[in-house]
Amino acid sequence: MGAEYHVYVLRNPKGRYYVGLSEDPRRRLQEHNAGLSQWTKGHRPREIVWQNGPLPLGEARKLENKLKRQGRGHGFYSITGLPKSEGS
Repeated sequence: MGAEYHVYVLRNPKGRYYVGLSEDPRRRLQEHNAGLSQWTKGHRPREIVWQNGPLPLGEARKLENKLKRQGRGHGFYSITGLPKSEGS
């Protein structure tokens, strides 16, 4: 069996969400908060507010892309169950 992945959602202090994919979401969160990701380094600290998995890589990528395509619309919130925040 191959590696298993998790799709995760981070939230920054302003309530903005970021969707990511990792074998180890906690380690990845530490990297985000250390400024090692160009997409999140300006909006720290972040916290994991939702995650799904473990999933095979192909399924995890499909879910990650589906969440990203939602554009924080109704589908994003219905899939994750997260509340709509003012900053999203």
